[in-house]
Amino acid sequence: MLSLFSWSRVDLYVLLVAIAWGSTYLVAKELIGDGAVLALLAARMLFAAAALGLVLALRRRVTSRAEWRTGFALGLLLAGIFLLETFGIAHTSATNAGLIISLTIVFTPLLDAAVSRRRVSSAFLLASGVAVAGVALLASNGTLRPPALGDLLVLGAAIVRAVHVTCMHKLTAGREMDSMRLTTVQMSTCAAVFGVMTLFQGPSIPAYLAGFDLGSAILFVYLVLICTVFAFLVQTWAVRQTSPARVSLLLGTEPIWAAVAGIMIAADVVRPAGLVGIAFILLGTAWGRSIDQRASVPPQMPAAARRKTPAP
Repeated sequence: MLSLFSWSRVDLYVLLVAIAWGSTYLVAKELIGDGAVLALLAARMLFAAAALGLVLALRRRVTSRAEWRTGFALGLLLAGIFLLETFGIAHTSATNAGLIISLTIVFTPLLDAAVSRRRVSSAFLLASGVAVAGVALLASNGTLRPPALGDLLVLGAAIVRAVHVTCMHKLTAGREMDSMRLTTVQMSTCAAVFGVMTLFQGPSIPAYLAGFDLGSAILFVYLVLICTVFAFLVQTWAVRQTSPARVSLLLGTEPIWAAVAGIMIAADVVRPAGLVGIAFILLGTAWGRSIDQRASVPPQMPAAARRKTPAP
C-alpha cells in the first residue's frame, strides 16, 4: 500500500523548487525599484538563458525544430506568468503573492481533466479543497478584507501557470525532448519579450543593473540560478516524469515557504488561523499526492487471469 507520505526522487526535487519559489517573492520585492518590473524580468531571463545556453554549448547539444516550436509556445505562456506575478508582487505583500499563486493546485487538475476528457475523483477535489482552505486561512491570517489589485494579478498568474503546466505535459508527453534545451528556449523567449518591452517602459537593462549594490547583486544571482535556471529545469523534467496535478500539488507547498521567509526575514506575524492554514496545506498536498500516486499505478491482473492470457 502506498503511504500518504511516501516520496520519490521527483517529489523531492519539486519540493526544492517550491522552497526556492517560496523565497522568490521576498527577493523580487527587494529587487523591484520604481517602474523597474520589466527591467528585472528582462535581466533575470537574459542571464538565465545565457547560463543555460553556455551549458548547452559546452555539451554540444543542438536544439531540434520541435523543441524550438514547443519551447517558444511555452515561453510565451511563461512570459505571461512572470508579467502578472511580478506586477502583482509590486502591488501586494510578498507573503500574499506566495499564498495566492498556490491556487494553481486547484486550477491544474481541473484543466488537465478537461483537456484529457476524464473525471477528477471526488477525493482529489476534496484534497485540493483542504489545501485551498489552508491558503485562505494563511492569506487572511484570521481577518477578512477585499482583494487588492496585486492579489488579483497574482490570481491571474496562478491560472496561467496551470495552463502552462498542463500544456507542457501535453506537448512533451511521449516525445523525445531534452528538458534543458526546452527550458533554454522558454527562457530565451521570455528574455526577448521582456527585452523589447523595456524599450517602451522603465529603465534599460544596463541602467537597472548599474544601480545594484553587493546585496542586490547576490539576491539577483540567487534569483537567476536557483529560482529560475534550477527551478524551471526541474519543473520541465518533473512534468514529463509524473502528472501535472501531482507537480502542482507539490508546488502548492510554496505558500508555506513564502510564509517562512516572510516570518524569518520580513518579520511577518502569523496568527493561529495562519498556523492552521499551514497544517491544512500540508495535509491537502500530501493527501492529493497520495491519491494521484495510487491512480498512476496500473491495476494488477489476477493470477488466474494472467495464466489464461496468451503470450504475444
